[in-house]
Amino acid sequence: MSYVPNTDQNRKEMLEKIGVTDFSELISAIPDSIRLREDLRLPPPLSELELTKHLNEIARQNIDVSQMICFLGGGAYDHFIPAIVDHIISRSEYYTAYTPYQAEVSQGTLQSIYEFQSLICQLTGMDVANASMYDGATASAEAALMAHAHTGRNEILVAGSLNPNYREVLNTYCGSIKMKVSTIPLQEGLVDVEATKKKLSDKVACVIIQTPNFFGLLENVKEVEPLVHSVGALLVLVCDPISLGILKTPGEYMADIAVGEGQALGNNLFLGGPYLGYFACKQDLLRKMPGRIVGVTTDTQGRRGFVLTLQTREQHIRREKSTSNICTNEALCALSACVYLSIMGKSGIKKVAGLCLQKSHYASEQITQIDGFKKRYNTPFFKEFVIQAPIPPKKIIKSLLKRNIFAGVDLGLFDRKLKNHLLVCVTEKRTKEEIDCFVEELRKLK
Repeated sequence: MSYVPNTDQNRKEMLEKIGVTDFSELISAIPDSIRLREDLRLPPPLSELELTKHLNEIARQNIDVSQMICFLGGGAYDHFIPAIVDHIISRSEYYTAYTPYQAEVSQGTLQSIYEFQSLICQLTGMDVANASMYDGATASAEAALMAHAHTGRNEILVAGSLNPNYREVLNTYCGSIKMKVSTIPLQEGLVDVEATKKKLSDKVACVIIQTPNFFGLLENVKEVEPLVHSVGALLVLVCDPISLGILKTPGEYMADIAVGEGQALGNNLFLGGPYLGYFACKQDLLRKMPGRIVGVTTDTQGRRGFVLTLQTREQHIRREKSTSNICTNEALCALSACVYLSIMGKSGIKKVAGLCLQKSHYASEQITQIDGFKKRYNTPFFKEFVIQAPIPPKKIIKSLLKRNIFAGVDLGLFDRKLKNHLLVCVTEKRTKEEIDCFVEELRKLK
C-alpha cells in the first residue's frame, strides 16, 4: 500500500515559499546545453514497509565474511571484534559526533581521542601520536610529506614490498609537488639492503618500509635503520598494529615515524572503508605532524580538561604554515580501536597476534603438502604468506567461492612476475576445521 503525494501542488508551494515561480530559475547558472531534457526514469514511490522489504532483498544478494570462511588479506583483515565495541560506539554522543574538530567539541569526545593517541603511543613505542588519519595509505603518504617538510629534501625511497595500493596513493601525493619517488628493489620478497645502500644520498628525505610487508614477511629493519640515519634521512615504518603484540615496535627499531592501517583494531571490513590510519612519531617531529592532536590541561579551577592543540591544518592556521589538509580524523573508527585496545589490553593483543602466527604457519605447512603447491618465500612471516599454485589463482578463487571460502588475493593483479601466486591470510578467527577444509578444497582442484 503506497501513498503518492500531490507532487505538483507541493512543488508549487515550495517554489512560492522561496520566492521563485519556476524551477528553472533555481538552475539558471547551469548552461542550457548540459541540462537534462527528459524525466528521470525512477520507479514509483514506496511505503516504508515496501522499501524495507526491497532493500532487504537487495542486501541478501551480498556475501560477507559472516557467511564465508575468509582467507583474504592484503591490507584489510577479518579479526574478531568483541560485542562491547559496537555497543559503545553506537551511543548517540559518539555516533553523531564522529569527526569533531571545532572548539566546542565535548569533553567526552576529546578524551576518547586523547586515550586513542595514548594507546597508539604504547602500541608503537613512539613518543606522540595524532588523532588518526583517513587510512593506512594516506598516513604513509602524509609521512613522506612530513619527512620532506622536516628535511627539505625531495626524494623518497619506498620498499618494493610496500602495499601496492599505498604506493599508488604515495605517487599521487608526491607527484603534485614534484617529489621524486624511487622504489627499492627486493631480494626474495624483502628489501635488498645493498641496493638500499646504493640509493641512499643526502637528497633522500625518508625511507618507507612495511613490516610485516605486503607478502606478510618480516623485513630486516635492523640492518636498514643505521644506513638511513647515516645520511640524515628519516625512517618510516608501516606496521600491522596486531603484529606489534609480539614483534618489535617501531620505537625499538629507532623509527622516526610509524604509520599503518588501524582497521584490524575493532573495525569491520565495511566493504573497504571507512578505515583509519594511525600516525605516530618522535617528539622532535611533533610540530610537523599532520592532522590534529588532543592535549590534556587544567582549567582556572584546577580541573583536568581536554583541548585540541597543535592544529596544523590550513583551516585552523595560516595556509602557508599548514602541514596538511586532512579534513577528518575518522574519530568513530578511532573510537572503535580505542575500545578494542582497552578491552584486549597488552596480554589480549599478544594472544591475538600469537594465534595469527601459529594458525597461519599451520595453514602454510598443510597447503605446501599438496602436490604442485609451494611456498614462494622461505622467510619468517606473520599472518600472511604467498603460495605458488599449479593453476591460476583466478580459478582457485572462483572455485572455492562456490564452497563458501574466500581463498585469498591474486597477486598477479599487482605484479605480472607474481602470476600464479596467491596471498593467503589467516587470523585468529580461523579454526583448525576451517583451515583443514580450505586445504582439502585446494587438494581437489586440478
